[in-house]
Order: sequence, then structure tokens, then C-alpha cells
Amino acid sequence: MSGYLSLLLGYPVVITAIFVTGFGGTFQYGFSISVMNSPSVFIKELVNTTCVHRYGVSLEQWQVSLIWSFTLSIFCIGGLIGSLAAGTLLEKYGRKQCLLLNNLVAIFGSVLMLLSQTAVSFEMIMVGRFLYGINAGMGLSAHTMYLIECAPKRLRGMVGVTVATFVSFGKFCGQLFGISELLGTELGWPWLLGFNGFAALLQLFTLPFLPESPSFLLLDRGDQQACDKALKKLWGKENYSREIDEMLKEKAALQGVRSFSVIELIQNKTLRWQLLTITVAFTTLQLCGINAVYFYSFDVFRAAGIEEHQLRYAALGTGLCEFCTSITCFMIIESMGKKALMFKGYMAMSVALVLLIITLFLQTYITWMPYCSMVLIFQFIFFFSSGPAGVTAPLPGEIFTQPFKAAAYTIACIINWLGLFVVGMVFPIIVENLDYFCFLIFLFFCLLCGLFVKFNMPETKNRTALEITAEFEKMHSKSGSSLMEKDTKEKLSDINKLETKF
Repeated sequence: MSGYLSLLLGYPVVITAIFVTGFGGTFQYGFSISVMNSPSVFIKELVNTTCVHRYGVSLEQWQVSLIWSFTLSIFCIGGLIGSLAAGTLLEKYGRKQCLLLNNLVAIFGSVLMLLSQTAVSFEMIMVGRFLYGINAGMGLSAHTMYLIECAPKRLRGMVGVTVATFVSFGKFCGQLFGISELLGTELGWPWLLGFNGFAALLQLFTLPFLPESPSFLLLDRGDQQACDKALKKLWGKENYSREIDEMLKEKAALQGVRSFSVIELIQNKTLRWQLLTITVAFTTLQLCGINAVYFYSFDVFRAAGIEEHQLRYAALGTGLCEFCTSITCFMIIESMGKKALMFKGYMAMSVALVLLIITLFLQTYITWMPYCSMVLIFQFIFFFSSGPAGVTAPLPGEIFTQPFKAAAYTIACIINWLGLFVVGMVFPIIVENLDYFCFLIFLFFCLLCGLFVKFNMPETKNRTALEITAEFEKMHSKSGSSLMEKDTKEKLSDINKLETKF
């Protein structure tokens, strides 16, 4: 662990890229997810005030709740649109350029949030949330692709985990800034909702000093001189000829191959196991039960004797736990490997869910049982953050070659946003009917994904996309078609010829 960390410290520009892209990237996604809880009372009051001021009508409670639900859900709609646009824009304009332009969307949304109370318009909050969603949808793909392609191969796992670390940090900051001692007040909540704009400004002024992705410059634009210059700026004066050779091998193997669309990726039979892997991984990321655990934490904390006005501070503890554990994943991922972290994480989460169901059932009969439930909640968050949360986000960029990366990220993000939307809409109904037995549904997905990873996904540690593709085909060649087997042999032959040549 210390060896890999020391190695990363030798790349100060890469570390700078982690922080610059993190605050302007997935931090905004995490912040937008958690920030709406605190000012909900003030926003609902603004909804009613707007209707009274404009139409002279006072809304009923169910009408306010309907508008509030739509305000929350429109973030997912924006995220879906941003994800759909990401693939084309990233291939056409590059990772860095998309990140820079994406900040303007967040800044405009932030201005609407800041002025909503003064203008007495809840619609401005809706539009702002929609723009935040577009920003987050684009940022999830652009941030991840940029970092993975800028990091040395031996550190890609460690660097890739920071994508999830900044999601966790964003969630925690949304909870922290939302307390009444900071911005969770009647006067401060517009500034709380507008905070995304300040994060976007930070990236807008600092990202221009960083280079474009070396892989994009060489593989997409064919500019080896610009690629050399970018690598020198990112990695310093060390010898990076091996990485250049690997990119040239990939470029030669894919010579004349254009970037593929989402439909073409779905129709490509030779990549069906990679596609199935990201489908299972990103579906489970939303359906593993992490949102349900956060939801039930308030009931558990309340049953454990924590006073009502102290619950928000206990909730801060869950956010802090996720953030700190994500840092732990950052420290151990290169030594353990991604497949192991993902498999063990989901298996441990499954055990925690089974025990949590039992303790929730018994807490009405045994007075000290809520404390056991509290421990299990923190353990579940620990297992989630130390494995699946950090490993899943960069997965498409590692298991797909350059022509398929943008389409793969688009599919992954679409699944992510649809899952988030479905959970937001359906979860309250499930809880109402099943109570804590809803965890049985999430248990199924955790077990399914864990076993799928164990038997169907190769280790990606210290491997190029071509090597991982060959490993996928090797694992599934017996069940594959003869066409797939023939294609596999041809690709392996090409790789061997290229290795001899270089």
C-alpha cells in the first residue's frame, strides 16, 4: 500500500488533476444527491408562497408534495440527457474541453438557485436542478475517462477510486453544509443550493493548466507529438516509452476502426460479456440497498435513543463513514485487485443485510438490539465504500478499447441514472408495503453481482484494454460462438505480431 502511495506522490500533476477534476466532476453529483434534504421545508414553503403571490391560490399538502417530488426527480432526467450527450461530445471535442464547457452549465444553474428566493420562483429551482443533472451526467463520464487516461497503468486503479471518493465527499459536504449552524437556514439555503457553481468555477479556472488526455490525443486525433507533450507534463521526465508503445499497439490493432455508437456496441457480439459486466455492475450499484440503509438509519438511530434534533448529526456520521472508507479503498485497491474488492464487498454486504433484517425484526423485543442495527448500518456502508463504490465507476474505461469507451460510459451512466430514478420513485412504495423486508430484494442483487464477478469477470489490475479483452474472450470462449472464437484467435495473433514488431 505505502509503495503505491509513494509512487503516486511522484506524480504531482496527476494528483493535481485528481483534485481539479474531482471538485468539478463527481463531487457535484454527490453534493446534488444529498443537499436537498436540509432545505426541503423552505423550498416547499417557497412553492406555496409562489402560488399565493402569483395566482392567489394556496396549495394543498399533496400538491406541494407532488411538486417537491418532481423537483427532486428532474435531476435524474437531466442526468440521463447529459449521459446520452456525453459519448458524442467526448469523442468530438475531447475530455478536457467537455469538462470545461460542462462547468458553464453548472454555473448557470447555480445562478438560478441563488436568485430563486428573491424572484419568488420555485420554477427556477426546477430548472437549476435540471441543469445540475445535465452537468452531473456529463461530468460522470468525462471526469472518469480523463483521470483513467491520464494515470500511469500501474496506478489506474488507485486513481480511478478517487471518482467515487469525490462522490462520497460531495454527499458528506451536502449533509454538513445543510445543518442549521451553517447554510441550512431560511436565509442561507439559496447559497447552499448554489454551492455547485463555486465548485464549477474552481475547475473552470484551474483545468486549463492541465493537458488533454494523452490517449485521446494519440488514439482519437493521431497527434503523437501532443501526446508526448501531455505525458511529459503529467508524468515528468521519467521514461514512458513503454506506455507509448502500448498505446501505439492499441492504435495499430484498431487502425481504421472508428468510434462506435451505443447501438453498435450493443449489437457487437464479441463484446457481450463486457457489456453484460457493466450492466450488472451499474444496476447493482443503485439496487444494492445503500439508499435503503441511509433511509432506515434515522429509524434505527431514533430507536437507539438519539434525540430528534440530534439525528442530523448522526446522519453526518454515516456520510463521514462512507467518505473515510472510500479513502481506505483508495489505499488498498492496487494491492488487492479490483475483482477481489468487488466480489468480497458484495458478499460482505449480503451478510450485513441478512443480519440487519434479523436485528430490525428483533429490536421491538430486545431493548439493546437497535445498537446492533446501528453497527450493521456502518458496516454495510464500510463494505460498500471499500469495494463496489470505488471499483465500479472506472470499470467501462478499463475493460473496453478506445473505440468503444465513450459508448460504454454512456450505457453505464444511463443505467446509473435510470436506477437512481427508479429507486427514487419506487422505493417509498416498497418500504410502505414490505417495511424492512425490502432488504431481501437488495440482498438478491448483492449476491447476484458478487457471484457474477467471481465467475465471469477477469482481474483488470495492471492490464491494458487489449489484454483484458483477450482475457474475457478466453474465459468465455467455450460458451461462445465459433465466430467469436475465430475473432479471438485473430486478435491474439495481431497482438503477438505487434509485440514482436515493437
